Amino acid sequence: MLDGWFLVFILFWVVVMAGLFAIGGFFMFRKFLKKLPKEDGRSDMDWEEHYVQETRELWPAEEKAFLEDLVSPVPELFRDVARHKIAGKIGELALKEKASSITQDLVIRGYILATPKRDHKFLRKKLAESQINIAPYEHLF
Repeated sequence: MLDGWFLVFILFWVVVMAGLFAIGGFFMFRKFLKKLPKEDGRSDMDWEEHYVQETRELWPAEEKAFLEDLVSPVPELFRDVARHKIAGKIGELALKEKASSITQDLVIRGYILATPKRDHKFLRKKLAESQINIAPYEHLF
């Protein structure tokens, strides 16, 4: 029979494991939804990869460094995913505007559009530290 401290231990691990499975399942389901093809036959992740590949040669070294500086507040675990998503949005903007190279303006606008509203306070702080005027971008926040 299970009784005493061993029963409490087993029940604790059942709750912990169920919680971890729920959290993992949530993130896997979100990734699954991003991989589903849309009306045009491509998924959100396919388009993101397309924009990154199409604009790879348009990135000057200083803009790559600037993007790296902007994503530095993102936790290390999520930084690669965030950088790729933001680079995809910047690439989309560059292709739509037929830009000859990626500029600081494109990087800032792409970052604002690619990130959720809750993360904009970190971007504002980072731009203030870099002494960049955010007035031209207020309508995007």
